[in-house]
Amino acid sequence: MKRRTGSPRVRLKPVPFWEQINRRNISQNELADLAGISSGYLSQLISGRKSPSPEVRRRLQAALNITHFDELFALEYEDDRATERR
Repeated sequence: MKRRTGSPRVRLKPVPFWEQINRRNISQNELADLAGISSGYLSQLISGRKSPSPEVRRRLQAALNITHFDELFALEYEDDRATERR
């Protein structure tokens, strides 16, 4: 088994994210307001251009009433990103 190197990057899982806000019948902008972040920043998280800080992760989980990290977020290692670019 290959050992992963470097620190992981946290990314928002788009599919579970959309399932959660659709289930709650709220918009992306409403969620951003509930989490205390801008809608533009939330858009960057959804697209994977930005990685959420621990505080933003807690706010999003609280706003969506999610208790487990892996329901909404994933760890992405540098080796994973390099493999995807090939």
